[in-house]
Formats: sequence, structure tokens, C-alpha cells
Amino acid sequence: MIQNTSAQPTTQPTTHQVAKQRDALSPLEATTLKYRRPHRGRLRFRPRLRRLAPIVTLALVILTWQLMYAAQLYPTFLVPAPVSVLETFYAKLVDGTLPHHFGVTLAETALGLFIGVMVGSILGYVIANVPILEDVLSPVIVAFQSTPTIAYAPLLILWFGNGIQSKVIIVVIIVFFPTMMNTIVGLRAVPRGLRDVVCSLNASRWQMFTKLELPAGLAVLLTGLKTSATLAVIGAVVGEFVSVSDGLGSMVAIARNQFNTPLVYAGVITLSLMALALYSLVSLLEKRFLRWRRYSRV
Repeated sequence: MIQNTSAQPTTQPTTHQVAKQRDALSPLEATTLKYRRPHRGRLRFRPRLRRLAPIVTLALVILTWQLMYAAQLYPTFLVPAPVSVLETFYAKLVDGTLPHHFGVTLAETALGLFIGVMVGSILGYVIANVPILEDVLSPVIVAFQSTPTIAYAPLLILWFGNGIQSKVIIVVIIVFFPTMMNTIVGLRAVPRGLRDVVCSLNASRWQMFTKLELPAGLAVLLTGLKTSATLAVIGAVVGEFVSVSDGLGSMVAIARNQFNTPLVYAGVITLSLMALALYSLVSLLEKRFLRWRRYSRV
């Protein structure tokens, strides 16, 4: 016989029953139920807000600057009008002065950053694997790094001349220390258990580095590279301030002595844009090589 299998009418749970079920949940389940994922439209709207945030901040800074100039809180030679700075920036851009000094500073920064990162990474890798070297080299490195750069910059310029070599060495000295420390921290953060597993598979030293140590410490290394990218610009400017020849730092120093405040502002803004560009470049590399972190977040 064929039984009648018609669907039974379903009843919706009452408010009292829903509350009872919620009370029966564990604290973790209750928290998950309370904080549900936001609407898909909100998720799409958040990246737009993040893109607009820097523009809004820049607009607020320029507006505050203009209001300070209009209220005459400071003399004009201290706080010039934003329009005056923009006109000076455009004039120096057209006559080639700004591109020339920008190219010199960028070359010093990029070359010093590359050498400093390479030296810091290699030295950090060696110290991380040979702990005795940390006890031997740490006093010398820390003492050297604790000395202000402006103190030994004149000596480096006397030893290596007034050209690009002395500025590159200053950048290398500033950059290699944070790179070295982040390399040591990143390599030592690798769990001992993972090292034992890789060693049990008879992995070579190169395989240990490429398959375990580098991927595990890459996040810390790139964070240190962000810091080094901004410090490299500072190192180049310090060298140019001491030896007034070429570069944005030298241009700012000459403009300051001539009380050409709009040109000083234009040089400082250009240096800020250079540091921001280098920082953004490292951020793009971080997103490229650490894409897996976006999918591992809960």
C-alpha cells in the first residue's frame, strides 16, 4: 500500500522558544550569533572609505593650513600661503631644479636602501643561526647606532668626499640596523617543531631557508623594510644637509638660509611624497607575497 506522505504543516518558533534556544547556546556560539557578519553591501563600501580616507585627511590639512594663513597666526615667512607653495613647486618643476635634486636624492636613497637591506639581512641571518656572534657584535652595533647620525656624518663626508658615496654610506648605516633586528626576530620566531620536521625530511640548508625560514619570517622582514624605506630618506637628507651640494636636502638648506620659505615647504613636501612612495611600494610587495594572510583571518 502507498502511504500518504503529504508534508506536515510547519509552525514558526515563538519568541519564547527562540530565547530559550539562545540561552542554551555556549558562550562562543552566543557571541557568534550576536556578532553576525555585516551585510555584503557594507563590506563593499568599506574599501571605498579606506581609499577616500587619505584624500579627506589631506584636504583637512590644507584647509587648516589655509585658515592659519588667513588668520595671520604666524608671519608669512614662517607659514606661507598654500597657493604660494604650489606656485613655487610648479616653477621649480618647470625649470628643472626640482627634478634634478629629486633624482639625486632618489638615487642615494635607493642605492643605500638596497645595500643596507642586503647587509642587514645577511648579518641578521648569520647572527640568528650563530648566537655567539650576537654577544660579540651587539655592544659595537648598539653603541654605533645610539650615536646620532648628524654627529658622524661630517666625518663620513671628510673620509669619502662630497659626492654620492658619503650619502649612500650614511643611508646604509641607518637602514641596516632595523633590517638586521627584524631578520633576527623573524628567523627566531620559527617554531622549533617545524624545524625538527624539516630536518627529519633530510632537507638541505638551502631548502630549510627557502621552504621554512623565509616564508615564516617574511611578515617581520617586510615590516622592517617599511621602516627602513622611510629611514633611508632621512639618511640621505642628513648627508645632504651636512654637505650642501645636490639633492633635496641641500635645496632645502639653501632655501632656508635665503628665507625662501615656499621653496622649503616645496622641498619638504617632495621628500614626504618620496618616502610615501617607497612605503607604498613595500606595502604592495607585502600584499603580493603575504596574500595568504587575508584568507587565514577569522
